[in-house]
Amino acid sequence: MKLTLDIWRQPDAKSAGHFEAYEVDDLDEGMSIPEAFDRLNEHLIEKGEDPVSIESDCREAICGSCGVVIDGKPHGPTPHLTTCMQRMRQFGDGQRLRIEPMRSTAFPVLKDLIVDRSAMDRVIAAGGNVSVEAGSAPDAESQLIDHDLLETALDYAICIGCGCCVAACPNGAANLFTGAKLMHLMLLPIPSVERNRRAERMVAAMEDEFGACSLYGECEAVCPQEIKLTAVAAVQHERLGAFLARRL
Repeated sequence: MKLTLDIWRQPDAKSAGHFEAYEVDDLDEGMSIPEAFDRLNEHLIEKGEDPVSIESDCREAICGSCGVVIDGKPHGPTPHLTTCMQRMRQFGDGQRLRIEPMRSTAFPVLKDLIVDRSAMDRVIAAGGNVSVEAGSAPDAESQLIDHDLLETALDYAICIGCGCCVAACPNGAANLFTGAKLMHLMLLPIPSVERNRRAERMVAAMEDEFGACSLYGECEAVCPQEIKLTAVAAVQHERLGAFLARRL
């Protein structure tokens, strides 16, 4: 299988970038995008050229670090899949693909396809944790939680922080990411103790780092974990609740 890849090359954060075209003609239709880069980089190294820098870790749709934009679509053409789960069989033999980093003001390019996602870490550090004294691990089922409530919390907890929601948003907003973290912790008994403090700090950090929500829903459309727009609504809901609690 043969593909022509127009790949964004940028030597470092301070340099200007550009697209370079590469032909790879020994791909298998079962290969993932990162595996295709492995094959390309093998050829580049053999020729003494600089390999394409791409970040990846688990390659099992758990970490999201492999994320790139393919033909304008974060992660790739198949919705709700991470880049490492996109397979060559989705593309036609001889097809030309445009591959670039997940661009956003909050995600500066470090090299080639690698971006700095530390802005998301700073939102989590602002309040996405549990700091109350929880004691030792409780006995199983010592604190009963409604099953449906628990399932809802887990639906938001599956956010992997890949940043595709930010890259898809024309304003570079992170409301889906932030809202998912707020919802996950707000719904559980022990984390909910810090609900108001968490909301104020995380939303403030989000607004410092990212743009305003565009209200178009691009984030939900590309999220590999299929997190719903209710997470976006949760950002304003939790901020307002924290404000009212402080005033009262």
